[in-house]
Amino acid sequence: MSTHIYLDHGASTPVNPQVIEQMMPFWTEHYGNPSSSHAHGRSAGFALDEARLTIAQLMNAKAKEIVFTGCGSESDNLAIRGVMWAARKNGTGNHLITSAIEHEAVIETAVQLRDHFNFDLTILGADEYGRVSVEDVAAAIRPDTALISIMAANNEIGTMQPIQEIGALAREHGILFHTDAVQAAATTRWDMATMPIDLLSMAPHKFYGPKGVGILYVRDGVELVSALTGGGQEDGRRSGTVNVAFAVGAAEAFKLAQDNLEAHVTHYTSLRDQLIAGVLAAVPADDIILTGHPTERLPHHASFALKNLSGNDLLMHLDMAGISASSGSACKTGDPKPSAILETIGLDPAWTKGGLRFTVGSQNTLADIEHVIQAMPLVVEKVRKVSQLFIPSN
Repeated sequence: MSTHIYLDHGASTPVNPQVIEQMMPFWTEHYGNPSSSHAHGRSAGFALDEARLTIAQLMNAKAKEIVFTGCGSESDNLAIRGVMWAARKNGTGNHLITSAIEHEAVIETAVQLRDHFNFDLTILGADEYGRVSVEDVAAAIRPDTALISIMAANNEIGTMQPIQEIGALAREHGILFHTDAVQAAATTRWDMATMPIDLLSMAPHKFYGPKGVGILYVRDGVELVSALTGGGQEDGRRSGTVNVAFAVGAAEAFKLAQDNLEAHVTHYTSLRDQLIAGVLAAVPADDIILTGHPTERLPHHASFALKNLSGNDLLMHLDMAGISASSGSACKTGDPKPSAILETIGLDPAWTKGGLRFTVGSQNTLADIEHVIQAMPLVVEKVRKVSQLFIPSN
């Protein structure tokens, strides 16, 4: 067991040494601009082409369908803005459908398109597990709907969404479908030749790759109006000199994730299930509930809500106990905001500030999980005592 247990792999992961090894030459030897025509540029450009092809082959896609961006959030932004601006340019639609359980990179982009660019927006709710209804998506479709964007899995409560069914519905109506797969990318097999997905966002730092690079799959024939203009890199979809080292690292990380998918999912699921069962047994039942779907959830993801407690305070006391986790509520000084996700799934206000997420990784062990289970009752007790000190008396 390590001195400090890291259970926040949903936020970021350590970079795999094999990924670092693959990236190193592109800072020291093959440092040319991949758009340059000389030998140094050609060697960098060849590596960029190889990285793009590697990712495409792992997804049963075409190399030209892979766009490198600066992060997962930019991939979401480019997909949503790019499709909607193209639809307006071509007169093919003005309506976007998304859900209230999306990552901010999707929901805030959609709201901005509504509020500042006069697009029509439908934001769907979710059930008590945070799952979007296919029937609700169907009911929201209009003749001018240009895009449906529903995430593959929720980052806060881990619920997997019915993206196959939603994508099939979109295809029946001739509507483009985007999914934010940032959390699900490394634990899912992607076959873009058969899956009804037109755009898909990924972030390599969620699967042992570098921060500062994103991947966007864009099905051949889908037009994007770029938000980032300039030199016309990435086939005009994302201008700016491509970070070759990070693109190479992204490809290597994705390859390792897909090559080892079954072993990782088995390892993650075993630890996750023991963590969920152990924490629910260790903390008084009146104080804690499991959030998200009990079975249709990410294999590495365990999430809870604790009654009348602050997620920020929980994280601070867990950190003092040598455990890194995350909370669903905004991490700010003072009183945290209620979690929008926990509100969406219908939790009472007593629960919506006490979100807690543990996300396991490949280096975690059963000893780590047992330590967390043992620590949780003490942490909850300490946080509750501290919070009671600040409850005003009548």
